[in-house]
Amino acid sequence: MDTTLISYCIIVILVSEYILATTLNFLNAKRFKDTIPEDLTDVYSSEEYEKSQGYKWTNYRFGILTSSFSILLILSVLAFGGFGWIDTFVSRITPNTTFQSLLFFGIIMMGSDVLNTPFSYYQTFVIEENFGFNKTTRKTFIIDKIKGWFMIIVLGGGILALVLWFFEWAGSNFWLYTWGLITVFTIFMNLFYSKLIVPLFNKQEPLADGSLKSKIESYAKNVGFELQNIFVINGSKRSTKANAYFSGFGKEKRITLYDTLINDLEEDEIVAVLAHEVGHYKKNHIIFNLVTSIVLTGAMLFVLSLFINNPDISLAIGVATPSFHAALIGFGILYSPISEITGLLMNFVSRKFEYQADDFAKETFSASPLVSSLKKLSKNSLSNLTPHPAFVFMHYSHPPLKDRIRNLKA
Repeated sequence: MDTTLISYCIIVILVSEYILATTLNFLNAKRFKDTIPEDLTDVYSSEEYEKSQGYKWTNYRFGILTSSFSILLILSVLAFGGFGWIDTFVSRITPNTTFQSLLFFGIIMMGSDVLNTPFSYYQTFVIEENFGFNKTTRKTFIIDKIKGWFMIIVLGGGILALVLWFFEWAGSNFWLYTWGLITVFTIFMNLFYSKLIVPLFNKQEPLADGSLKSKIESYAKNVGFELQNIFVINGSKRSTKANAYFSGFGKEKRITLYDTLINDLEEDEIVAVLAHEVGHYKKNHIIFNLVTSIVLTGAMLFVLSLFINNPDISLAIGVATPSFHAALIGFGILYSPISEITGLLMNFVSRKFEYQADDFAKETFSASPLVSSLKKLSKNSLSNLTPHPAFVFMHYSHPPLKDRIRNLKA
């Protein structure tokens, strides 16, 4: 392919994605004032519904601002040779290609994070604060940033260094070794993320003895779900929004409850939420998602191996001397339409899995407490009850609340 053609393809992809995202958000915003479905009329009072409308409109307008900034930034970097300037800068610092790549990506990632920090700050301390969600202190915000940078340097830098070594050692076959590395890392993180990474940001404690723990253990025993680890995480440290999640598998599986969830829901509602999570495990959704993720990663790396040595890709983003890191940037943009398609398919499957997990909770526990818990969680997070079908199709990994409740009541 010609360098100029690749450059045009990159610009067309970036602009098309921006237009598509903006159009979908606009269509979704037009549905904000639609009549609330009959099954959901008890979610909001009139005052709460007005508040939710304000929250949705505020986030919609803020989203336009941030996405517009992002597209203008990347197009400006391409137009004015930003990638080429960074590449020249790192090549002057060190002749070692591995260090050049690490510095190249480090400058891009740190620069991007610094530029986006004001938006993140505004989102947290203005929007979330004004609508009563934020519990993050400025000290916590800064410490989280520093910890995030540290993890990027240690984990991201370490993995990238190994990938670069694979490339220099194995040539175009580097993708096989990289695939193996990412597979091991993915499985490791699935097993130990809650044990090793979460404590860096949040405090976790075993669920205290009491009626809630007894009900959870009784339910787990009834459905043949071996459960030894039930933890409570201090989610209220950052937000009033509630959540619960299941992680790991085998002996490392654990259920984690946000303290906000325990405060917001009745005990039977919490058990119903956990029954839904157990349903994902019993239906092998976790294994399916893990295997699918690994397969898709392998496919992407194979395609990358076919293009990584093409100098036109590096030249297309304004880097004069072709390199692994420049080609990786260009390939990432060129591959994004394929990522969108696989993302659509994964979201479609995920919505099916959510129905199956809801059905499992209904059959093994009860539908009523799950319905009431979903309504409370939606109310407390000021969720959109009338999303546009196209927006749901493109972005939702869970079915809309009205569809889940209709399924539970069927």
